[in-house]
Amino acid sequence: MHTYSIAPNVDLTGWVVKLEDVAPEEEHNTKDEAIEAAERMAKENKPSEVQIFDENHDVIEKRRFE
Repeated sequence: MHTYSIAPNVDLTGWVVKLEDVAPEEEHNTKDEAIEAAERMAKENKPSEVQIFDENHDVIEKRRFE
């Protein structure tokens, strides 16, 4: 299963989408844009999970795509 994570970047000016918590796949200006991009990638690479992190890097939501 692929895991995509969405978290704020280091200086909190944007949101980063990563695959398997490795190098960033994409960076977006808003959280909503990042979620949309991660969900698109997850749907294209099922089975996948999207994990959404807050500013403290705590998981606040998980979404699965089977």
